[in-house]
Amino acid sequence: MGWNTLIIKTLKVNKKLIIGAILLLVAIASITIYYTFANSENTENDTKKENKKDFIKWVDFNVTAEAMNLTAKLDINSHTKNEEIKYNWIELLAYLACKNGGNFKNFKKSDLDTLVAKIKDGETIESLTQDLKFYDYYYESYSAVLSGFIGNYSIETENSKSQSADNGEPKETPENSLESDTKTPNNTSNFEQKYGVKAFLPIAKNYSFSHYDDFGNSRSYGFKRTHLGNDLMGSIGTPIVAVESGVIENLGWNQYGGWRIGIRSFDTKRYYYYAHLRKNHPYAEGLEAGMVVKAGDVIGYLGMTGYSTKENVNNINVPHLHFGMQLIFDESQVDSPNEIWIDVYQIIEFLKQNRSETFMSNKETKDYSRKYDFMDENFNEWYLYKNRFILFLLPWCRTRTARLVAYAVIIT
Repeated sequence: MGWNTLIIKTLKVNKKLIIGAILLLVAIASITIYYTFANSENTENDTKKENKKDFIKWVDFNVTAEAMNLTAKLDINSHTKNEEIKYNWIELLAYLACKNGGNFKNFKKSDLDTLVAKIKDGETIESLTQDLKFYDYYYESYSAVLSGFIGNYSIETENSKSQSADNGEPKETPENSLESDTKTPNNTSNFEQKYGVKAFLPIAKNYSFSHYDDFGNSRSYGFKRTHLGNDLMGSIGTPIVAVESGVIENLGWNQYGGWRIGIRSFDTKRYYYYAHLRKNHPYAEGLEAGMVVKAGDVIGYLGMTGYSTKENVNNINVPHLHFGMQLIFDESQVDSPNEIWIDVYQIIEFLKQNRSETFMSNKETKDYSRKYDFMDENFNEWYLYKNRFILFLLPWCRTRTARLVAYAVIIT
């Protein structure tokens, strides 16, 4: 009995120890798993935070038309005259932004003259900016705004156009179609190769307009908000042209903008918004979402539609074009609270120097087309046909993932 009792008591003790050990192991395992997942989540959150730092979240573009004109002249002249030193106007503007704290109200021409003198004396823009803390930010920001404005292009000449006329008027061409957009200069059309401003004022040549800097003004239709564009006052029916070549992402009715068009630049950094187009006949003939347009193409007609949930209603008091530019550094900034809209007033002032001339190409529909054809350096047959399927799908790529995939294909 003594031995049996001892064995039973020993087993009872060991059983308690075993249960305690198991509970201890479970506790240790639970704590380990908890901290593993916690660290994993923290790592993932840290990664997300790092990724969020990879693109610009905000841009306050206040570069004056004067500064743009002066730096553009240096850039264009250095290339057209084949000077030894080739200036890049965006680099010059980014440097000046660093010097004036990003506020071009403080811009002085003497600052630009001093910079040019240093470059002529042998200093490089790299050496001059290496210690400027915010240079990279300004350069990337201003590139997003202005990179499609100056470069190589070809424009149809007056002699070529007059030779192709039957009765003193330019021959009608199927504007705004993919086939006509991808045509190349041929024997019947002479194109002059140029380097210079290749973006156009949105109001066609020979049509008057007025505007003032109304960016940020209060708006109350629907809900209280700020005005994120520039209103160009003009006459109903004035031809509206594409400022830059790109893809039509949005076309149709919007209760705030009425009949509107949204065009994305080829590099995907800029989204141009044209709103309040004409009632009954807002768009240029044959225009559809997914199509590609060239800078200077007629895309629509000035009107006063909008401020209505019902389509094709004139609820705007004064005929005008609402013109806006959104910057996109990441697709998460599309259709979200994180959108970046910039003040384009000074850009309109700058673009007054380059306007697209138009003519009535269809007397029955009273549609207009550009008078002189235009070929952008980024606009060629290979580029468009290579991405035709993707360009067709873009208007339906509503999710961030779909847009990322589509644009990844386009820019490769």
